Amino acid sequence: MKALVVYDSVYSNTEKIANAIGKGLETSAEVKVRKVNEVDPKYLNEYGLVAVGSPTQGGRPLPSIKTFLDGIPADGLKGMKVASFDTGMPGEGKGWFLKLVVKILGYAAPRIAKSLVAKGGTMAAPPEGFFVEDKEGPLSDGEEERAATWAKVLVNK
Repeated sequence: MKALVVYDSVYSNTEKIANAIGKGLETSAEVKVRKVNEVDPKYLNEYGLVAVGSPTQGGRPLPSIKTFLDGIPADGLKGMKVASFDTGMPGEGKGWFLKLVVKILGYAAPRIAKSLVAKGGTMAAPPEGFFVEDKEGPLSDGEEERAATWAKVLVNK
């Protein structure tokens, strides 16, 4: 199987997670990990699995990811496994304001998943979030390892 991991990143945390997902997929798939501006959304049909990730900003993915998703043709993911992931701060343990913001706005991965399914994809796993300690990072301990483990689930379903 050929797999593609598409991401965008602001402070390199999402990039690290995307690369960890790529490493996790390497044992079962031929993998490419690409920044969103390096991928034409019209040509995804050569992949059996497409994973898309973004930092969460205001409960949403970055505009570049939204543009990428909007550029996928209708049914452009038909017959493909898809997955979505994001990075963001956990609502728990960071104070009442952040907890409230997360509760109201949510995270980017579920919104990405909705777009991928709308284009014909079949979710390989539920949307997954990976945590950072603060707005600019670093990633919380163990998140890259958790991303690599999550990736293995994507090809085994």
